[in-house]
Amino acid sequence: MFDRPNAAALSHYDAGMPDAPTKPGLTYAASGVDIDAGDRAVDLIQSHLRRTHGPRVLGKHGAFAGMFRLDYNEKLFQRNYKDPVLVACTDGVGTKVKLAIQLGVHDTIGQDCVAMNVNDMIVQGAEPLLFLDYVGLHKVVPEQMERVVKGVSDGCAIAGCALLGGETAEMPDVYAAGDYDLAGFAVGVVELKKVIEGHERVEPGDVILGLASSGVHSNGYSLVRAVVEHAKLKLDRVYDDYADDPLHAGRALGDVLLEPTRIYVKPIVSLLRGYKVKRPISGMAHVTGGGLPGNLNRALPPDIDAKVDRKSWDVPPLFRFLQRHGDIDEDEMFRVFNMGIGYTLIVRPHFADAVADKLRRAGQTVHVLGKAVRGKGRVRLV
Repeated sequence: MFDRPNAAALSHYDAGMPDAPTKPGLTYAASGVDIDAGDRAVDLIQSHLRRTHGPRVLGKHGAFAGMFRLDYNEKLFQRNYKDPVLVACTDGVGTKVKLAIQLGVHDTIGQDCVAMNVNDMIVQGAEPLLFLDYVGLHKVVPEQMERVVKGVSDGCAIAGCALLGGETAEMPDVYAAGDYDLAGFAVGVVELKKVIEGHERVEPGDVILGLASSGVHSNGYSLVRAVVEHAKLKLDRVYDDYADDPLHAGRALGDVLLEPTRIYVKPIVSLLRGYKVKRPISGMAHVTGGGLPGNLNRALPPDIDAKVDRKSWDVPPLFRFLQRHGDIDEDEMFRVFNMGIGYTLIVRPHFADAVADKLRRAGQTVHVLGKAVRGKGRVRLV
């Protein structure tokens, strides 16, 4: 996204060829790729990058790659990490981007992209360090790209990581007019002894805590869009069906569906840093595609089940609204959507109350979902 073609060299070459034929030939712009628009987009987004940079980011904007010191104070780094492990992940936003394009709202989808990556990363106990994004699109519209990158920058600011760079690929033969796709890549670090591997540490009796989501997040949007089309719902209409939720009350359906994915980095990283010696968190899971059954199970040993009480939290009205209008089976709802729980922690029993209290004081809505029990590595919704 932030690579700039060497337009100056191209201009110099043309100026140095006075005998070049004057007959117009094929150009990159005529084939559908506008270098000038790409340059303008780069100019517009620079400030969004810089606001996420700290002293660990090296080099100047426009280089071929970004540079990031593992710590700008080596003594401090040695105190924090004796045996650092780099953690990396990549993810996109799925077909939620189609809804953003349809509504012409481009300044939140970038936060979704960051969230989908960094929320995965912290499951291993890692601190996100840097982020890069990739946009593939039909045609560069500089102002639109500036809004997309603003959202990415917002997400990085919330997560406390540096937006180090990215790439925009203008491919009119691949994407339809008006279309684009967005993906992200994140790198973080964790001390080897503090890596969280739920399948190795979860024990019977451990308490399962759930953190509230901000809505649908960034999974299941093919089904969401099918419900909207099937039920002929109006994206610009405010529906009373979800009015009981303070987060969504009074907002048009399209706005509610584009609510950015909640980023859990700061409360989770702060929680983990607060325990210097003890390790009360035995496992964690980011609830994405597959819902609780398809994600919480990834934090379980093969002989342990997660027994989750469906009555331990109230499913937000938005999900019931979608379920009614799509006539969707209950099991399908829990298999596709987060149903109001965006992140889970599995905690040693005698630490559960203290951990829940710390997270609530950090602004999270915490539910006690159930316990780990002997089983076969499955999530049992009871």
